[in-house]
Amino acid sequence: MSSELLVELGEDPATAQLGQLKLTTIEDQQWPPDESTLTKSETDISQRFDAGSPHLPWDHPFYDIARHQIIEVAGDDHFGRKVIVFNACRMPPHHQLDHHKLLMYLKGTLDQYVESDYTLIYFHHGLTGENKPSLSWLRDAYREFDRKYKKNIKALYIVHPTMFIKTLLFLFKPIISFKFGRKINYASYLSELEDVVKCEQLLIPARVKEYDNKLRASLKPTGQPPTSPLHSPPLPNQVFGVPLAILRQRNPDEDPIPLVMRDTISFLSEQGLGIEGIFRRSANVTLVKEVQLRYNSGEPVSFTEMEDIHLAAVILKTFLRELPEPLLTYQLYDDIVNFTSVSSDSQVALMKTLVESLPEENTASLRYLVTFLAQVSANSEVNKMTNSNLAVVFGPNLLWGRDNAMSLSAIGPINNFTRTLLDQQHLVFT
Repeated sequence: MSSELLVELGEDPATAQLGQLKLTTIEDQQWPPDESTLTKSETDISQRFDAGSPHLPWDHPFYDIARHQIIEVAGDDHFGRKVIVFNACRMPPHHQLDHHKLLMYLKGTLDQYVESDYTLIYFHHGLTGENKPSLSWLRDAYREFDRKYKKNIKALYIVHPTMFIKTLLFLFKPIISFKFGRKINYASYLSELEDVVKCEQLLIPARVKEYDNKLRASLKPTGQPPTSPLHSPPLPNQVFGVPLAILRQRNPDEDPIPLVMRDTISFLSEQGLGIEGIFRRSANVTLVKEVQLRYNSGEPVSFTEMEDIHLAAVILKTFLRELPEPLLTYQLYDDIVNFTSVSSDSQVALMKTLVESLPEENTASLRYLVTFLAQVSANSEVNKMTNSNLAVVFGPNLLWGRDNAMSLSAIGPINNFTRTLLDQQHLVFT
């Protein structure tokens, strides 16, 4: 949670009262274990974890934290901001979790994204007297987090808030800055997140979904919250969310590179290479939706007329993220996640093999994108976007699991593969 919420906690009476606040009912504490939400490929990877998987093996310093999947990265929201998810229900009892290491793991996660705009979603259900962090942990967390973690967090969503969390924030309201206070949002039901992010990409724990259904069922019919919006049927000229093969078939010239990619990359190549923080800033969500609608309606889009570098950057990332199957395809998921086990001498050859195994339109689009990103990186002294920074931004938009979200044990290898691809692009695409 953002450091501005982790306020200095002393031994005053108010602090003592906070420790006695009721978090959840006994019934809440007896929810059954989460159902497995991993796909077959991800389950296989999980099973190989103890058998020498190159990312977070059993003897890795943070393996005992990562295995609980308390913290996850879930792609971008509708504003083009990276989404970090914290699942309270996955925190084990105190004696099974090193809270100091959890704090370091959270910092390590945020360190990858705090230079860009990001959104934090906190699923509060499942925090009980058995697993809640101590007040001294909150105090330490407050001391650990500095301004760099606060600056670019654009929104904090607290899902299924209880009287405990509301009371905590109320008591420390005088300490929380007005500016940050405006970033805090309560979401009583999962459906309220749909305006911000697609819920299916969050990989929400089963018990949180069950609790949400229970809350809905307890309401009177007239008080029912809105359900998640149904997906509209695709428009005749639909572009976003359409397979690359279909987009190619629609193109009179059968150009394998989608129009959205050509428009955005062409504009960014001409006007965005010298912009500091390109791909790190969010855009006006109304404009993003307007541009998407224009593309989906077959209307021409001119980013030159709009003169908004960050809008074009967000549209490019959004297009990649909304593909029904990632640009690097589900078929390559296992190979890429385990790429770090390949010797450095063999990596280029393997990448060439993997890229050549993609459908033609995927290979062409990937080459077009990577060639452009090499231009961005070549100007990194000005725009501050090195290959490592670009990999953090684009890795989750090039590959994800079939559930649309991924654990941090997978995001690291995916970003590493993306960085290596950018480093070696002149050899891979020859």
